[in-house]
Amino acid sequence: MKFKAVIFDMDGTLLNTIEDITDSVNFILRKYDMPERTLDEVKHFVGNSSVKLIERAIQGGRENPQFDQILSDYEAYYVDHCNIKTGPYKHIPELLKELKDRGYKIAIVSNKSMDGVQELKNVYFGEWADVAIGVTDKLQRKPAPDECLEAMKKMSVKKEDCVYVGDSDVDDMTAKNTGIPCISCLWGFRTKDELIAAGAGENAFVSDPLEILDLV
Repeated sequence: MKFKAVIFDMDGTLLNTIEDITDSVNFILRKYDMPERTLDEVKHFVGNSSVKLIERAIQGGRENPQFDQILSDYEAYYVDHCNIKTGPYKHIPELLKELKDRGYKIAIVSNKSMDGVQELKNVYFGEWADVAIGVTDKLQRKPAPDECLEAMKKMSVKKEDCVYVGDSDVDDMTAKNTGIPCISCLWGFRTKDELIAAGAGENAFVSDPLEILDLV
């Protein structure tokens, strides 16, 4: 074993959440009489938290006088509708089971709200994930290292024991800021070319979750 723990991003890495996110965004946009967004647009809005998602999705962005209320409405709606079309990517359950069978510790870190992270973790990964961390008032969101460091603390592992797995440039920056290696997965919300252009060219790239078993 090269590592003792694997830290996973959630959206676009473990779970294909984009349809539920898009549907929730468009519900809120309709509520406020704003034009809806396509799935591909929303795919490029996600990664930096619901704050950035709504800022990018609504007219006027953060300067919209209704921004705080729109954000609050979105977060409340999404928590109640986060598991309608969402599901794990192919081979993710098999990957997590095999990692646990081999003795690895598993963490999930996400820029979702803590409520959303816990809801989805309990539904899909409760038997495998040792730790699941979302956005709180006490932790800076990714790409700050706070969530990863908190996960390491809870798992009682050191940096040199950990590897990060994610699908976006935010994940690459999170791993770099934490000081741990990153495996970039190509089944999520960014293409390999987009990741390389964003500075992730030195990462290992995987096209199927089971390939991760050969890298950890």
